[in-house]
Amino acid sequence: MATITLHHRLHAVKAACLLAAAFACASSQAQGGAAQGAAAQDRAAPGAAAQGPAAQGSLRTAVVLSHDMAVEPNITYLRASGQELKLDVYRPRRDDTARLPVVLNFHGGGWVAGNRESRTLTVLPYLQMGFAVINVQYRLANVAPAPAAVEDTLCALQWVGRNAERYRFDLERVITTGDSAGAHLALATAMIPADSPFTNGCAFTEGSWSGPYKNAAPKVKAVVNWYGITDVADMLQGPNIRSYAVGWFGSLPGRTALARELSPLSHVRAGGPAVFTIHGDADKLVPYAHGVRLKSALDKAGVGNVMHTVKGGGHGGFTLEQQVVIFGEIQSFLRQQGIIPASR
Repeated sequence: MATITLHHRLHAVKAACLLAAAFACASSQAQGGAAQGAAAQDRAAPGAAAQGPAAQGSLRTAVVLSHDMAVEPNITYLRASGQELKLDVYRPRRDDTARLPVVLNFHGGGWVAGNRESRTLTVLPYLQMGFAVINVQYRLANVAPAPAAVEDTLCALQWVGRNAERYRFDLERVITTGDSAGAHLALATAMIPADSPFTNGCAFTEGSWSGPYKNAAPKVKAVVNWYGITDVADMLQGPNIRSYAVGWFGSLPGRTALARELSPLSHVRAGGPAVFTIHGDADKLVPYAHGVRLKSALDKAGVGNVMHTVKGGGHGGFTLEQQVVIFGEIQSFLRQQGIIPASR
């Protein structure tokens, strides 16, 4: 159960269509006799011989998404290490004054690999739920070691705050999500305090950079954590050491102390964002214990959270059916947090 990722990105499309059928559309099973009539029409319609009502509903959902959603790609939100870091905005095309909940999406890849383009289809379920989606690029280890990726994602959050009026973002309903290292970034972005020195690099991007610096980041209300790293120092030494984590820090002095500062477990506190965690109990890349320890710390701090364990699940690659179930639970969780209305 992971971000609809690692294997078969097209599962994201299918998941979005199934979610639409579950959350918004009447399926052939629910329609009973009416569905049979619709099926007869399908058989009679040219080119529709192989499509029943469920397939027609899924096709309609895909067409609605393509028709009603606008994409604004390749927006520069930060210049760092000689690069222009980009993000893409996906949002409803309609021109009205309604404020939109926002989700920032961070790709995985152990901070050393991956790109935001590979995560494009994973935004579909959130669009179906009514979110504006921000798909974010950040610096990888071959460009800049830790803590660069965290600094970048914190700046992306500030970009949301500075551009709320232009895009009708509702800054009271901001969430973050990602898978693996992207989930670590989602958690860190949501949990690291606004006065952290990791945010200082964002000051240079302000339009009024010569004046006083004000952190424009909204408070993140919830995180959807797909098998994320929660204790970065744990991945640098001992039985859970992983090459990707070692590569992210390289030969930096004081790397263990820095890793602790970058660890979501170090920033759990009362009043922090609610967290929905998905983790396979057979994950060999990010130990299942990372999710368990995060839940324990959140429970102790009195922070609302849910942990969905995928029995026998590895590091992503979950089945389509598992993903649909999980996204249904995510939707219910976000409703409980007041981020999306009950009607979505």
